[in-house]
Amino acid sequence: MPGKYMLNFDSRELHQEDDEYIVLGSGIAGLYTALAASGAGGSVTVLTKCNMMDTNTDKAQGGIAAAMGDSDSPSLHREDTIVAGAGLCDDEAVAALVNEGPKRVKELIGMGAIFDYDGQVLALTREGAHSQRRILHASGDATGAEIQRVLTERVKEKKIRVQENQYVVDLLVWNNTCYGVLAFDRDKNSLKVYRGKVVVLATGGLGRLFEFNTNPEIATGDGIAIAFRAGAEVMDMEFIQFHPTVLKLPGAPPFLISEAVRGEGAYLRNSECLRFMPRYHDLLELAPRDIVVRAILEEMARTGSNKVYLDLTHLDPEVIKKRFPNITRTCAAYGLDIMVDPIPVAPAAHYMMGGVKTNLVGETSIKGLYACGEVACQGVHGANRLASNSLLDGLVFGGRIVDETRQFLKDYHPRHMEFACDWLLEPPVIDFADLREKLEVLMGSKVGPVRSGDGLKESLDFFDCWSCLNRHRADNVEQMEVKNMLQVGELVAEAALARRESRGGHYRADYPDTQRRWQKHIVFRR
Repeated sequence: MPGKYMLNFDSRELHQEDDEYIVLGSGIAGLYTALAASGAGGSVTVLTKCNMMDTNTDKAQGGIAAAMGDSDSPSLHREDTIVAGAGLCDDEAVAALVNEGPKRVKELIGMGAIFDYDGQVLALTREGAHSQRRILHASGDATGAEIQRVLTERVKEKKIRVQENQYVVDLLVWNNTCYGVLAFDRDKNSLKVYRGKVVVLATGGLGRLFEFNTNPEIATGDGIAIAFRAGAEVMDMEFIQFHPTVLKLPGAPPFLISEAVRGEGAYLRNSECLRFMPRYHDLLELAPRDIVVRAILEEMARTGSNKVYLDLTHLDPEVIKKRFPNITRTCAAYGLDIMVDPIPVAPAAHYMMGGVKTNLVGETSIKGLYACGEVACQGVHGANRLASNSLLDGLVFGGRIVDETRQFLKDYHPRHMEFACDWLLEPPVIDFADLREKLEVLMGSKVGPVRSGDGLKESLDFFDCWSCLNRHRADNVEQMEVKNMLQVGELVAEAALARRESRGGHYRADYPDTQRRWQKHIVFRR
């Protein structure tokens, strides 16, 4: 079937390895799932696209949300999550997140994660749309790096097998059952087959589809693309969260300025130095992210500027240095003293609320295939993720996959299947790097934070033009990534065109209102 695979192969001619769990990805979702599976007695192989530390988790600044403060409760956390989700959160998924979250965070602490303390109690901060201070952080603004560190160390201690530089090309699926994955070993320049009773997608998001984004190079939507090609359902693809405050300086790469900065009292000012959020929302700078993003874009358009400013100059300099050392150092490297200078910022693609559709225990529509973390969509984030719920998502639903599959592994004895593809044509002679750049610009301009029917149709015309690539094999990782990006970009644009309203992270200039009849999900299946 054209489009099912990205290259020609015959599994009988390839090196093959077997394990009970094949986990794709080494961020918080993948490593926690691997540790939980190993702790339950399962044998595990973790495959990473590049090296083990190259993840979105490692870059996360703000923190991890959990109801662990004296004045907080899971019910308050649930309420905030549902409000931010703009009517599309799954109640049961949110209940699982907020009720099981504190236990999972305590497990992290038990593993050795060192969060910041205020005396004898955990230091908690507040971010946008949270009614309470419930964000745990580490080393001020390096929470993700601390979580990545401790999970990586525990995985190495448990001697869980981690295979780095393994680019997963396709899932091996027959009769709606997943038997493993086809991977390209980037070190040996050869194909391998990894067979598993349980395959777990924990491959992260798709931020690199957009020219201006906060994600590492690996975040090209590969997990969603390979799952969709294999026949898995995907859901809520139109809902992409743009972070409001990303460093906007000539010559500087996009660098996320954590929402926790606003949580500590920073103001947003336009190019005229005027604070503008009081005109847009009662929660001011701590309004839900989609509202802050659109407010910033409106101010940029009104003032003819390509940025606004985050102002910390009224805050205690010593508190800022202690709370945000990484942000302080990074801005200083580009000549900004954030105690004196306002930080120029603009919105950038940040997080995917949609993804591979799963139930509450991570099952996809394909037997034996599970998903957790940013690649998955069980409805917990709705149309707009509550700040700092993402790290918690990976812990809670990764753990649920292992709880579910313990019995599954005992009862499931898959037959041995071989796979092959020999119908793909030679790669066309095109400049894939140039095609990728065009795709990134198109996604930012036509499928970005403000969309219109005409722009979305224009983007779909672009994807239709390149659909011919499905008949051709990919010969290297660059070509595979571009093909995955085209597949996922088309899904985002198609869902965005179908949803004729504005809700959460999806805003249509031609349909600016939220409509009750659209309080439903869009699900695609190949």
